[in-house]
Amino acid sequence: MTDAPAPAQPRIPAATLVIFRQPNPAAVPELLMVQRAATMRFAAGAVVFPGGRIDAADRGLAERIGMSGDLEDLAARIAAIRETLEETGLALGLDRPISAVQAAEARRVLQAEGTLAAVLDRYGWGLHTASLVPFARWCQPDVGGFDTRFFLASLGTGAVDIAVDATENSRLFWASAATVLAHADAGAIRVIFPTRRNLERLARHANFGDACADANAHPVTSITAQREWREGQEWLIIPDGLGYPVLGEPLAKAQRG
Repeated sequence: MTDAPAPAQPRIPAATLVIFRQPNPAAVPELLMVQRAATMRFAAGAVVFPGGRIDAADRGLAERIGMSGDLEDLAARIAAIRETLEETGLALGLDRPISAVQAAEARRVLQAEGTLAAVLDRYGWGLHTASLVPFARWCQPDVGGFDTRFFLASLGTGAVDIAVDATENSRLFWASAATVLAHADAGAIRVIFPTRRNLERLARHANFGDACADANAHPVTSITAQREWREGQEWLIIPDGLGYPVLGEPLAKAQRG
């Protein structure tokens, strides 16, 4: 008698926040980038946007505050807010402005208690999840891979305090999408395939409003890159019509996590 094969592992739901800041209308908008620690299982050492997996507490909070609608989408927004606070020290998606000191205190509570609900309950804050704009959804083709929802958010023009968490990440920095791509092309940083495609799309926009308009003009549907032979070499390709100016690159060149 042979053992039955292990059941396939479902993909892991995750959420990511693309954070804009722009000192003045004439300036090129900058994005907050996170360099992942070299010890991480996924995208080790790569430069990505803040984010992480959706956990049970995120879904519990979604059930607590969600009156109707898509609870998984709400849980993803909560996860993006929570992960951003934990990884960077930025408190976004709240129902009121808070100071840098308050954000630092909230981060300490989150790190100690492990849930965003504990932070909200401690300070009497609420969430404004509608301030996060759906931008994209990328799903890894591998069994057990990540199914990640991307949201856009804006810090406006103000200066902010950020600090790396020094566990999952090793560095935080602000840069324009074009600058991040240039550094990747020069070999100074590593950018994985989905991040590169998103940066190419974001680099076309002069401000947060333009990026939101682009997001609203295209369907947010699950994107899974496919392999395709072109002129004697294998490429990694995504579908057309989803807002991306570049649809792929040779597999040998692509950074895949």
